[in-house]
Amino acid sequence: MNFQMADLQLLAPHIVVLATALLVLLAEAFCKGERKGYLAYLGIAGIVVAALLTPRLFGPQRLGFSGMLAGDGFAAFFYFILYAVGILTLLVSQNYLRDERFEHGEYYALVLLALVGMMLMAGATHLMVVFLALETMSIAIYALAGYFRTERSVEASLKYFILGGFASGFLLYGIALIYGACGTTQIYDVMAYFKALPALTSSPMALAGIGLLTVGFGFKVAAVPFHAWTPDVYQGAPTSVTAFMATGVKAAAFSAFLRVFVVAFQGTHVEWSGVLWVLALLTMTLGNLTAIAQTDVKRMLAYSSIAHAGYLLVGLVVGTPEASSAMMVYLLAYAFMNIGAFACVIMVGRYGQENTSLDAYAGIGFRFPALGLAMAVFMFSMAGIPPTAGFIGKFLIFKAAVHEGYYWLTILGVLNSAASVYYYLRVIITMYFKPSPDEPAVDGLRVGPSAALATVLAGVGVLYLGIIPGGIIKLAEQAVRFMG
Repeated sequence: MNFQMADLQLLAPHIVVLATALLVLLAEAFCKGERKGYLAYLGIAGIVVAALLTPRLFGPQRLGFSGMLAGDGFAAFFYFILYAVGILTLLVSQNYLRDERFEHGEYYALVLLALVGMMLMAGATHLMVVFLALETMSIAIYALAGYFRTERSVEASLKYFILGGFASGFLLYGIALIYGACGTTQIYDVMAYFKALPALTSSPMALAGIGLLTVGFGFKVAAVPFHAWTPDVYQGAPTSVTAFMATGVKAAAFSAFLRVFVVAFQGTHVEWSGVLWVLALLTMTLGNLTAIAQTDVKRMLAYSSIAHAGYLLVGLVVGTPEASSAMMVYLLAYAFMNIGAFACVIMVGRYGQENTSLDAYAGIGFRFPALGLAMAVFMFSMAGIPPTAGFIGKFLIFKAAVHEGYYWLTILGVLNSAASVYYYLRVIITMYFKPSPDEPAVDGLRVGPSAALATVLAGVGVLYLGIIPGGIIKLAEQAVRFMG
């Protein structure tokens, strides 16, 4: 591999976040004291520095490290989504960890290390780098899922680890088959191979490789039928980790999913889009129908995340630049509304008692008006009701699908979105129209300045993207043009 100093410019944001993770560990070792909240702000400072180094990547694509890492608008846009996820997660975590008596520096370091893996996935232009980045992210997430070391938390971590290992095996085997068929794992060289291929059926090895890659990516984005781990892991993991997984992991996985399938496999779009059409329909339908039956808010949000993966898969099925930019806007919107919702869930809980049952939310809208308003905004956004970011994201994806003639998939997607309104509004109805019991489960909120700030920032993001989305949409469209 020919290494040049210019390559470090592409890797500079990753190096800053990685160095910040190591600095957080050193700071805890040398700065004694029970309160470790300052470590969250140290992590945020590192992310901000990385964000300041990122705008230079917008523009025409530059490949570094012998074509393994890209510096382009596509990667930079996803970096900013991940920065937002990282900052909001650290803000939400600070007071939550302190209240649960688990405030340690390794938590913040693991979040930052997972963030490095996510960023590498977004910028990777080599299938082996995609795999290594995915494992970097996953190992940190496995540890975070079992961070509280309770029976449920450890079970969630173990289940995610075992099933994640199987999914990684499928992904790696798929990469091996792609290498066997194409003689390379560099994404743009693979693209050239498939463009010259008469038909995908003429290369059974390549066909099998694409199928195995679909399984590996499908697991990470929680697509049906690879979703079975999601509800139990999301419910068992610490709530702040669940928010991080539901947004950061999904954004990183879809960034790699997009670059591999829309770029590397664009010559075989007709063959694999049919399979993803079915997966998209199954994912959104099963996610929504199962969420309707849930009485636990955290578990309901887990099935909701599966449904949102289905909407995003619609954009992948379409596979056009318009659909790709729509997915990017949707993922940014999803990050704000999902982390905001989980921040509200954290506030309703207290030490040793999460209060995630729907009944615990009875009367909260009047007893805690600010929390009720915030939760209502996030629920409306997830349901896709204007003027929120969720509406803009769904509108853009379905518009792209209609433009390419995917009418039935669009109709079924809209019907699924309409069905989801039931369980999102049920939370709001419980908060405002169900009388509070004589002895309410929630007699006070777990609110700290950082959690309140995270909720406000998430709410502003949801409303800004819903009311004034033009600038972000244009930025996403510009970023896609440089994807390749």
